[in-house]
Amino acid sequence: MFYLFAALTVISGFFVVTNRNIIYSGFFLLFTFFSVAGIYVLLGADFVAIVQLIVYVGGILILLLFGVMLTNKITNVEIKTGTINIYPATIGVGLLTGSLLAALINSSWLTVSTAAPEPTTKALGTMLIQEYALVFELLGIILLIALIGAASMARREK
Repeated sequence: MFYLFAALTVISGFFVVTNRNIIYSGFFLLFTFFSVAGIYVLLGADFVAIVQLIVYVGGILILLLFGVMLTNKITNVEIKTGTINIYPATIGVGLLTGSLLAALINSSWLTVSTAAPEPTTKALGTMLIQEYALVFELLGIILLIALIGAASMARREK
């Protein structure tokens, strides 16, 4: 499963940066975010996987796609990139790949058991409710104040 998610991440990431249509790049970015969340689940970082889905897929990517789609409808301009820098990108990717392969080959790896890792959400929830309850409540109040401020600024007449 890891190799499937890793291959999906790399392939969809490749199409994000090489696709000339920004809408298609946004959809490939969606596949990239989902596959990264799948890798987090396999690593036992379930809280990080959920945050990945909520913040990146649910927030940033949807905002990007709607912004691009609505902007395209307003201006009637075809949204495509004009240039693509294939030669500097190829040199950069080649150097990065070479350094990563050298690091992988020359490293001594620790072996670990393949048992399923413990979930992290219970420990995080306990810490938020017991040890960091005051900070958690203060952050909630600050976010509420920011939300009220943003709503009042959006409704303000010019």
